[in-house]
Amino acid sequence: MTALPTLRWKDHAPWLVLLAGLCALYVPTLVGLFSGVWADDTQGHGPIILALACWLIYKRWDQVDAVGGAGPKPLLAWPLLAASGLLYAVGRSQGILLFEVGSMIPMLLGTVLLFRGTQQARAIWFPLFFMLFMIPLPALLVDAMTAPMKMAVSYVAEHILYAVGYPIARTGVILQVGPYQMLVADACAGLHTLFTLEALGLFYLNLVQSASLFRNMTLAVLIIPISFLANVIRVMVLVLITYHFGDEAGQGFLHDFAGLVLFLSALLLILTVDGAVHWVDKRLSRRREARA
Repeated sequence: MTALPTLRWKDHAPWLVLLAGLCALYVPTLVGLFSGVWADDTQGHGPIILALACWLIYKRWDQVDAVGGAGPKPLLAWPLLAASGLLYAVGRSQGILLFEVGSMIPMLLGTVLLFRGTQQARAIWFPLFFMLFMIPLPALLVDAMTAPMKMAVSYVAEHILYAVGYPIARTGVILQVGPYQMLVADACAGLHTLFTLEALGLFYLNLVQSASLFRNMTLAVLIIPISFLANVIRVMVLVLITYHFGDEAGQGFLHDFAGLVLFLSALLLILTVDGAVHWVDKRLSRRREARA
C-alpha cells in the first residue's frame, strides 16, 4: 500500500501570500464592478473576460510555476510593481476605474517576474493581454466612438431591409419600420459590443493555436468588420421582431434573444471566415512548395 503524496506548502507559500495580497487589493474593486458598471448591459462582458482570463492562466499554471529559465528578474519586477501600486492607489482614491482595474495586469506580470522570470511571464502573455478587454473605458472615449458606429450600423441595416422590401426609413439612429419607431441604443451597436466581439475573436484565435502567421493576422484584422456585421444582424433581427410581433416583443424577451443572436452570428462568421482563410493559406503553401 503506497502512501499518498504530501503537499509541500513551503513551495507554494509565496504564491499563497501573493493570492492573499491580490485579494486584499482587488476583491473590493471587483465587488464595486459587479454592483456598478458590470451590472450594466453595455459592460456585462467584463465578468466573462475575467473568468476566461483566469481559466487561461489556470491552464498554463504548470508553465508559470515551473522553476527554470533565466530565473527571477527583480530589476524588472520591482519598478513594475511600484508603478502598478501607484496606479492602483490613484485609481482607487480618485474613482478612476481605468487605473484601478488596469493596474491588475502589470501587478500580475510583476509578481511572475519577481517569483519566476521572463520565460514564465511569456507563458501568460495572452491572458494578461486579454484582460485589457475587461477594463471599463472612459466615458468620453465611448461617447466619441459610439455615435458614428451607431450611425453606420443604422445606415447599413436600413438599406439592407429596404432592399428586401420592408417599409423602413431612418432619421439619424432612429429607424421607422411600419408603425413603429426604434432607437438604436449603445448596447445594440456601441463600442462595448465591438470590444466584446473582438475579445471573442481573439480568444478563438488563442484556442486554435494556428502556426500560420498569415491565418492569425488575417483573422485578427477581419474580426473588426465581422463584429460590425454582427451588430448589423442584431439590429435587423430586432427590427424584424418589432415589425412582425409588435413593440412589446421587440422590447421584451426577444430583445434579449437578439443579444444571443449577436454572439451566435459573430461566432458563425468567425468560423466561416477562418475556414476560408485556412483554405487560402493551404493553397498558398502548396504553391510555395511547388515552386520550391
